[in-house]
Formats: sequence, C-alpha cells, structure tokens
Amino acid sequence: MKIKYEVIKQIIIFLFVFILPISMTANFVFAQSQSTAAEIETLLQSNTITYAQAARFILDAAEIMTTADSEEAFNYVLTQKWLPKNTNADSSARLDRVSLLLMNSFKIEGGLFFKLTKAPRYAYRELLYLDVIQGRNDPTMSVSGERLLFYITRILSRQDEKIAMETRRREQREESELMAQRRALAAQISRIIRGQNLTDTKVEATEEGVIIIFSNIMFEADSAVLPQAELEKIREIAGVLKSIPNIKLHITGHTTHLGAEDYLLKLSEERARAVANYLVSLNAAKMQNITIEGYGASRPIADSSAPEGLAANRRVEITILE
Repeated sequence: MKIKYEVIKQIIIFLFVFILPISMTANFVFAQSQSTAAEIETLLQSNTITYAQAARFILDAAEIMTTADSEEAFNYVLTQKWLPKNTNADSSARLDRVSLLLMNSFKIEGGLFFKLTKAPRYAYRELLYLDVIQGRNDPTMSVSGERLLFYITRILSRQDEKIAMETRRREQREESELMAQRRALAAQISRIIRGQNLTDTKVEATEEGVIIIFSNIMFEADSAVLPQAELEKIREIAGVLKSIPNIKLHITGHTTHLGAEDYLLKLSEERARAVANYLVSLNAAKMQNITIEGYGASRPIADSSAPEGLAANRRVEITILE
C-alpha cells in the first residue's frame, strides 16, 4: 500500500505535536524533547534517513532517550545491540534494520524465530504481520522520514490498544473474583438462615453487592417499630455482618401500594432507618457507613393483587457494599 504523502503529512504532525504529548497511555511527550513541528516537517520531506536520525526519533518516541544529538542516540542503540554492529550511522536506513530497531526499542516480543535470532529480516516480518508495515515492501529498501514516523505512530497506537485490552481483562478478572467473593458470602448467610429457620428471608449475590431481603417484615401497623420476632431475625444476620471489617451497608425500605405515595415513601425510609439503628446498636456496623433510602411502593417484586405479593413487597433490603 503506497502512503499518500500530502494526506498523511498533516496527520502525523498533528499526532506528534498535539495528540501524543497529552496521551496518558503512550506517554510520548514531545513537548519535553528537542523535537518541533518544523523538524518533523523536515523529516517528512526526507526521502531517505540515516540510522542516526532513525535512532534519535525512535528512542525519543519510546521514551528511552531524549537528545538533540543523533550520534549519541546511534551509539546508544549500538551499545544495546539493537542494530547489527556493522551498521554505519550515516548510511541510508534500510527497512529491515529499522524494523529491528523499532522492535527492540518498543520491546515488542515477536515470534519464535525473532526471539531466537534477533535478525532484521524477522523483525521486518513481525512488523508486517502486526500491520505496522502495511503492504508488501522490499526489506532492503531505504526508509523515508514519512515512513519512519508512520511506523512509530502505528506502534504507539497498537500499544494504546494493548493497554486498553489489558485493562479490560484485568477489570473482568477483578469483577469475576469480586462476584465469587459475593457468592461465598451469600452462601454463608444462607446457611445461617437455614440453620435458624428464618422465614421470609433470602440472600442474593448481585452486581450491587450481597443483598439480604427480609420479605413480609411485620412492623407494627403504620409505624417503624419492629416486633420481637423481626428483631431476632436481624440479630442473627448481625452476627455475620460483625465479621466483615469496615462493612458498608445500603438499607432500603419498601411498602405495599396501600397508602398515599408521600406517606409510603416516608414510612419506608423510617423503617429502613429502624433496621439501621438496630444493627448499629448490635455493633454490626457504624452509622457513618450506612446509607438509608425509602422507595415506598415504587419497586415491587411481586404482584400486589394477591396476599403473597403484598407480603413479598413489604420488605427491607440490606445490601452489603464493597
């Protein structure tokens, strides 16, 4: 694929001067280097570049060395054995050897043959495979300034994609581990519920946290006063909550639809607060680590037209947060 000079020239200048300096993933800060837009323009107009020039720009892009002295950069890469030892600083840079310098500078691992030989021809093949070098080219051809900057931007772009992918994988792994922990905690609480024969109580592991649902919770009529039977249920659960250091809870109250909306919202919040206060009195949590909310009848979980539905919707939920 032939790269159109006039089209890509402005793109590369824009990337190198404005986008890459603020990239948090590439961390390629040309503002801190000796490079300028004018210098990049000159490089883009160069039909061939030397190994010394290539070394300077590649080391700068890879954040290995920032120097205005191309000879210094070239001597560094020779010391690191990132170019064949018979390479001359002022010689026209060949594509295969520039490929080797790019692979080494950006720490691109490559396949088996490259790892074994570190040969320029395999470096070229690796970059061709990675689509950094686009289209079939002669590995012995001279590299222009335009092509060098194009290859650098392609590698930086691939690094950004790799970092983003690794971040997504790490987040997915952490989410999976977190969900496993929630399931284990939910199972522990479920065993207590079964062992104590607690009725109308169940536990769910969700994306929000572990939710303990007290359905058909029997407050005194039109009040937030908990009868003794309900206090005993909460006391059993409090024993588990005490074992979790610095536990954070979100407690929500829910009512049936029988009543005015404003009244039900206030009543449901007061009932959630009553449960929170009791847990605090049992040293199961600290009040500053508890959030309270009343939803009234706005979040039913069953059909309220039947008695069973009314019982299910009249509930308090305790969500254990991370």
